[in-house]
Amino acid sequence: MASATTKSIYLNGLVEALPFVIVVVPFAVLFGVVATEAGLPLSQVMGFSILVVAGASQFAAIQFMTENAPIFVIIISALAVNLRMAMYSAAITPHLGAARRRTRLILAYFLVDQSYAMAINRYEAQPQMTLSEKLAYFAGVSTPICPLWFGFSYIGAVVGDAIPAEYSLDFILPIAFLSMVAPALRTWAHIAAAFTSIVLALALHWVPLNLGLLIAAVIAMMVGAEWERRTQ
Repeated sequence: MASATTKSIYLNGLVEALPFVIVVVPFAVLFGVVATEAGLPLSQVMGFSILVVAGASQFAAIQFMTENAPIFVIIISALAVNLRMAMYSAAITPHLGAARRRTRLILAYFLVDQSYAMAINRYEAQPQMTLSEKLAYFAGVSTPICPLWFGFSYIGAVVGDAIPAEYSLDFILPIAFLSMVAPALRTWAHIAAAFTSIVLALALHWVPLNLGLLIAAVIAMMVGAEWERRTQ
């Protein structure tokens, strides 16, 4: 049975994740609308959301599908965008890697942008947290995110045609990522990495299959790590 401390930490994580509802809900609705407009039946829209659980790569795949791109291009593009999850996994492993294998499999499924951003910030701010406390916090921040993503993807797919065209929802994508990145810019190393990723992402926009984003991310991490090494 969970201790009072882990229950409190779980509830704390849940409450702290609630502001993300503001961006997750319209983001999920938008995906449901776009996927339906691209010709996917409801079953495929929901299968897409439940199996992939990664909004950015889902939108990338849908975009290529509407352009009638070859299937291998769609898959490679979605995988390239989703490779950021490998970076998340590597960063969070020192904190959660000691958990049981079954627990890690569950954590991997719920490791999305929002849960990663909130969890890693808390772990770094409170290094004294035990493994059980870290797991409780991760569970808390994940609770409002994924169920809402599934539910409102369904709503977007079902009632998308009823949403007026002037209620454009695509603005929510950059807002969602800004809300996660901004709190992480705590040091000059973080700022250097962010600036590098912005410049390179814009400079490499011509690289096919969205691989420019991946290249920018890798180089930005190298710049941030080198900046931190030199300053320390």
